[in-house]
Amino acid sequence: MTKDVFDAMREVHSVRNFKPIQVSEPTLTRIMEAACWAPSAGNLQPWYFYVVTNDTLKNKIAEVCDDQQQVNEAPVIIVVLADPARSNAEYGERGAQLYCLQDTAAATTNIMLAAEGLGLDTCWVGGFDEVAVQTFIEAPPRLRAVAIICLGYGNERERHIKERLRLAEVVKILH
Repeated sequence: MTKDVFDAMREVHSVRNFKPIQVSEPTLTRIMEAACWAPSAGNLQPWYFYVVTNDTLKNKIAEVCDDQQQVNEAPVIIVVLADPARSNAEYGERGAQLYCLQDTAAATTNIMLAAEGLGLDTCWVGGFDEVAVQTFIEAPPRLRAVAIICLGYGNERERHIKERLRLAEVVKILH
């Protein structure tokens, strides 16, 4: 049973403490399928996802993540990588500098929403040494690590839904 997408959007939040429970392969597969369903400019899908469950590798990655221990603690981390060259081939510099990042952000959001819908928790990590992470996971040099998602079952007692700005503060409708 999964959550309604609107409930998932409202309830998704960053979790920094995880239970030592593994995520099943079928669940991981569904989450990764959701990532691949994200929209992308020209349907180029300029992304790659490295799913890391190896503790030694997670420890190495955690060391270059600005002291964010959830990277080490989560049973799974997903390194989201962009392929700027793929976007550049179709859209030039704007594709390489912007579109591929927008596309991977959409895929990252899909990962988080799918996880929430399936009863798992996540934390989007943006503070890390890109080159070190890419080296640790042996990614080709053309790829760029843009996000790390910690994934697992949260070990936090209370869920606080964060307050959001009112629509009137951030939405302008032009007729």
